[in-house]
Amino acid sequence: MNELASKVIKTLRERSLHIAVAESITGGLIGATLTTVPGASKIYLGGVVSYATRLKSALLGVPDDIMREHTVVSEEVAIEMAVGLQNRTNADWVIAVTGVAGPDPQDGHEPGEVWICVLGPRIPSLPQSRQVERFDFEGDRDSVRLQTVDAALEMLLRVVSPV
Repeated sequence: MNELASKVIKTLRERSLHIAVAESITGGLIGATLTTVPGASKIYLGGVVSYATRLKSALLGVPDDIMREHTVVSEEVAIEMAVGLQNRTNADWVIAVTGVAGPDPQDGHEPGEVWICVLGPRIPSLPQSRQVERFDFEGDRDSVRLQTVDAALEMLLRVVSPV
């Protein structure tokens, strides 16, 4: 069981908050990692794996013009993925990830370039926060995907449990 996933589940359960995940580069790995933790069903609503570009639009509502202008590996698309999923699920917190795992570049982006957006909380009495970060991970395809999972969970924990 992933220690970061355990912390996420525990932290969100203590606050009675729910999470959903919009995944591209990780292909469902964040959701799979979260659901290894007993009790995940209390806070994890589910996710959308929009690996193909057209599904980012069809399932998450990412505008085609944003994908054309910025490419799918961009801050703008990560944000739109998060907003689209939050609108569809009403999750308190959303993580969205997009990037290039490799081995080949995509649309001018090198393997290892990853954008992560953490959005929330969707609670009427609190202001909503949007954290977006670019990462340049090294290693093979599997390594980039695993680093993406860890970075996404760490980002969420930073904003949900500030020290």
